[in-house]
Amino acid sequence: MKSISFDTTNAICGALFVATGAFFAIQSLGLDLGTAVRMGPGYFPLALAGVLVLLGAIIFIQALRVEGEPIDPFAWRGMLFILPAPVFFGLTVRGLGFAPSLFLTAFIACFASQKMNVFFAIILSLLLTIFSVAVFSYGLGLPFERFGPWVRF
Repeated sequence: MKSISFDTTNAICGALFVATGAFFAIQSLGLDLGTAVRMGPGYFPLALAGVLVLLGAIIFIQALRVEGEPIDPFAWRGMLFILPAPVFFGLTVRGLGFAPSLFLTAFIACFASQKMNVFFAIILSLLLTIFSVAVFSYGLGLPFERFGPWVRF
């Protein structure tokens, strides 16, 4: 008889998806669901939670069929640089403006990789900032300040 083996990474991921989806499904039941024609405020969150539970179940079931690689050590460096970056952007976008805040946010996030050096981080952040300003400010015409009151010349 064959022993049961499973991919622990996918099993944990699937279980987390199912648990998160179930939590939000239960929370959305407290809102008015409405009908498919007249959706209430709880309809869409319940539908998304259902999709999340379904995807989690699929991932979990597939994890039972395949033996996977062991879980690597936790990537603390990524957590320390990726998570604070959007928080920094949110706190500084009004004062610094869109362009400097985005540049600094991208610069902070670049160092989540151990392979990144300062020169390439500056180049990547600059290119991302130029592209984003071109698309959102000039292309789409969104009304935001490129440079805020903290960096007025």
